Amino acid sequence: MPKVAMQMVEQSGIDVKELVDKLVRAAAAEFTTYYYYTILRANAIGFEGEGLKEIIEDARLEDRNHFEALVPRIYELGGELPRDIRDFSNVAACPDAYLPERGRSNGSTSARVGFTSGGTEEAKEAVSEVKQGIEQGDLRPMLQVLVEAERCAIRVYTDICNMTFGKDHRTYELSLAILNEEIEHEAWFSEFLGEGPSGHFRRGAPGESPYTSRFLVVPHSHNGK
Repeated sequence: MPKVAMQMVEQSGIDVKELVDKLVRAAAAEFTTYYYYTILRANAIGFEGEGLKEIIEDARLEDRNHFEALVPRIYELGGELPRDIRDFSNVAACPDAYLPERGRSNGSTSARVGFTSGGTEEAKEAVSEVKQGIEQGDLRPMLQVLVEAERCAIRVYTDICNMTFGKDHRTYELSLAILNEEIEHEAWFSEFLGEGPSGHFRRGAPGESPYTSRFLVVPHSHNGK
């Protein structure tokens, strides 16, 4: 643990324990979202699904990168990840949703969508709409839940940026980098929903993470560069 680096953060007036708690909860949200998007990508089929697959893959890999980038900072500040992954997922700063399950016996599809924790009333209402939409074969409400997940992430990193600005430069730079990518993720799904035009352009490579990549220890490039 880099003691002086942590002392500097403490002396700046930041409650390090509170900051670590926020970072752990943010990392949990990234990890669970990565898992959820993996299932979503596999189920992105048909005309609408194929159109979604590319942006799901970019968001999925970049959320994994966010998790990878956050973990070293948590340990630098004297924190650690929960030993039980169930405890980890339960403290996620943002809600996660589940895709519908296909019945094994008769091939029917039943809705199983919900939040693990932290869902706002607005988000819970969105989940209710998703259940109804899936039962009616409409994927649009599911997209609305994805947009809400990205908006939650924007709120989380904006909060951490506000807490660390001018005090903990390393955490601030990292959180700002992730915030930039989360804002783009929201724009991608929002554009797909037709909520308005956006500046969405495809990444040069899946999961490129143009803002966060400099914080990653392990190379993540898919194009061999």
